Amino acid sequence: MTSRLTGELILTRSSSKGCSMNQTTSATVAVLVHGAWHSSLHWTATQRAMARRGVPSIAVDLPGHGVNAPVPTGYLQPGQPGLATERSALADLTMAQITDELVARLAEIRPRFRRVVLVAHSAGGGPASAAAERAPELVDHIVYLSAFLPAGRPRFTDYIDAPENAGAVHVPQVGDPATTGVLRINPISADPAEVAAIHRSFLADWPADRPGWRLLLHPDEPIASLTAPITVTAARWGRVPRTYIRLTDDLALPVVTQDLMVAEADLVTPDLKTELHSLPGAHSPFLTRPDELAELLASTANRS
Repeated sequence: MTSRLTGELILTRSSSKGCSMNQTTSATVAVLVHGAWHSSLHWTATQRAMARRGVPSIAVDLPGHGVNAPVPTGYLQPGQPGLATERSALADLTMAQITDELVARLAEIRPRFRRVVLVAHSAGGGPASAAAERAPELVDHIVYLSAFLPAGRPRFTDYIDAPENAGAVHVPQVGDPATTGVLRINPISADPAEVAAIHRSFLADWPADRPGWRLLLHPDEPIASLTAPITVTAARWGRVPRTYIRLTDDLALPVVTQDLMVAEADLVTPDLKTELHSLPGAHSPFLTRPDELAELLASTANRS
């Protein structure tokens, strides 16, 4: 399965004046990559806050995500018939295809901006790392936002299943992945306990009386996002400077697991270690504290 990446470019007035996407600019651009079950829409508030700080950004939709993403046929129907058993249209999507699309988008962006800062959230760290390994010349800096950092262990599940991650709050799964072909969740479930568990994992610091977040999450995530091995090397991925933003109250990927990934990555590139920053709050600061996140991303972009 292949699809074109879609994305939203947000520029400040000064940087967009007299400029088209076919011209090279002097700006540093941030390319924002979402995590599992998310999309480019989740970055919008942070993009606006970054634009106010003079940093243009492009939020991309990885294959199988965004407004055109397929959903199970019963997902939006009363009673959600077949949700636990229907095979997903994303069942055969591979990490190679996901990476292909991200590399293609970076190749389009690279000539148009002076510098490219790749920002990845959560499972988005996998394809971001794979893209940097394949084409390090397309990226000047990588920012991992409580994201999978595969240098020490190749699969996201290697860290998810690690003893250090035992305290994580996992989102409830619907059906058997062997049957559905994906990792399926149900954000619009009629079961309050199921919804509460998803809320606690992703948005523990989001007000419970604002239920609109449920409509932004996709039900299906390709299995490859969490289970496909991603091999990175010091010679290619490791030559790109990187920053890790620790989310200190993250329940989906606790800070102890974030620190474990960073420590193991730094063993791979002892001469170019990870720059560390921390933000308070849970797994989705692009929604809950966009100004604080934008300030940190803008600071990183402006000095890259």
